[in-house]
Amino acid sequence: MRTFEQLEAALEHPVPTDVPRDAATFLLHVGEESLENWIEAKDLEPTDTVREGFRILALHRQGAKGDPSFNACRETARELVYHYNLICLDPDHPKTNHRLEMMQLVAKHLVFFIGGKLQVAGLGEFCCAAKPIRLESV
Repeated sequence: MRTFEQLEAALEHPVPTDVPRDAATFLLHVGEESLENWIEAKDLEPTDTVREGFRILALHRQGAKGDPSFNACRETARELVYHYNLICLDPDHPKTNHRLEMMQLVAKHLVFFIGGKLQVAGLGEFCCAAKPIRLESV
């Protein structure tokens, strides 16, 4: 499993779009890895189960137990799944590259939020501020 620094680095450049399904899978896995980091930081074993067909949703559910502020990233995880589905259902759609860009932005948001939440436990009300808050505490 990659660290948050490695996940951030993996998202610094646009993902290759020549095989859209592979790019979408990569971005979905980045989201899963950020959730795995959160769960392991709580001294838990990340689940291998799926929820609504996706592991990322099961990981979010596991990570939110006992921490209501963590629900702030539920819709972010769902949005990754939404874009993943759009791309995999019709990889030749004219908007596929735009969808991959959106998916990459959403994956970055999730990485920044969870990375920030590990450093600032109460983070959740204003998750868009996750990266600046996290960087201030370094």
